[in-house]
Amino acid sequence: MQSDGSISQAVYQAQTRLTSLSSHLRTSKSKIVVCRDLGPDVMPLLTKRDDIEVITWTEDCVCDREWLLKNISGAVGIVIVFSELVNAELLDAAGPNLKVVSTMSVGYEHIHVSELAKRNVRLGYTPDVLTDAVADISVMLALMAGRNANETMGIVREGLWPKFIWAPFALCGPQLSTSGISPSRTVGFLGFGRISHATLARLIPFGVTDCIYSSNPNSAASPKKERDEALLKQYRPQLKSLRPVDRDTLARESDVLFILAPGGPSTRHLIDEDFLRKMKKHSVLVNAGRGTVVDSDALAKALREKWIWGAGIDVVEGEPNIWKDHPLIREPRCNILPHIGSASFETRLAMATLAVENCLAGIVGQNMPAELDVKAS
Repeated sequence: MQSDGSISQAVYQAQTRLTSLSSHLRTSKSKIVVCRDLGPDVMPLLTKRDDIEVITWTEDCVCDREWLLKNISGAVGIVIVFSELVNAELLDAAGPNLKVVSTMSVGYEHIHVSELAKRNVRLGYTPDVLTDAVADISVMLALMAGRNANETMGIVREGLWPKFIWAPFALCGPQLSTSGISPSRTVGFLGFGRISHATLARLIPFGVTDCIYSSNPNSAASPKKERDEALLKQYRPQLKSLRPVDRDTLARESDVLFILAPGGPSTRHLIDEDFLRKMKKHSVLVNAGRGTVVDSDALAKALREKWIWGAGIDVVEGEPNIWKDHPLIREPRCNILPHIGSASFETRLAMATLAVENCLAGIVGQNMPAELDVKAS
């Protein structure tokens, strides 16, 4: 955990970087709409400037659509979170002055990128800064799924512990770490980018012996032999092998499978009934990527019929509209979190700061720290 002093220093450095942008702004105030209060460490990066008019939705709830459509008119920039839909309606309401949309998220499914491209509006997003937080929670979900956290915590929550009868193998599950009895462990990754690499690094101390992966279909790059050799060298002698495989092999060989691929049409339901039927009986599936990659009905069936041991998921297709009657909620061995992969103080502060930096750089035509090429997407 970072100290308050470290956080203050990070904010001070951001303020210093952003001060250099002032001379580029027009003498008349430029309007920026902020769809959520970004907190006392970040909002001053905007509100303490005398060359910007900041319009902020201050309620602690999703930004009201009518309010946004009214206040976006004439704005040069907008800072949003994933709950705001950026479509033709919003962009038309903004008008021709809009130069940048900056989202405090890595994903951009809530943004009609093609509409931005038509209007030459730039898009900022916040990759990289949440890598460690998501890797942390991926390992946590693997542990929860293997050791039946949801099921066993339910015994305590429902007051059933006093009635529980101990037995030699009651409530047991597959161990993530290797042991003398089980000296090898294969982890698989669907999608093998930065977060997967960070997750693998955290798994090495558990004794993982083999790593396999399948790149997501959106990746333009083929398997990277030099990168893989470097990773393998870094983690030897513990890690014995690291190799790309097809999805059939990924399903059949993974003891723990991490889904860390992006969303979109090309990855929708890659994890379906056919894939899940090929997995090991004691395997665990973790999804900290995008909910749409996994067919929820198929996963619920796999858990119910015990094709796999358990699942740990931070993302669900259709979220946040996941009610008590959702098929995955009804499965005791499905450990579900409400999309909190980036929910650490340090990560959210970094994301909010980056979103503001992107917006301020974009409205003056400077290079944004993290920009998505809307014409190439």
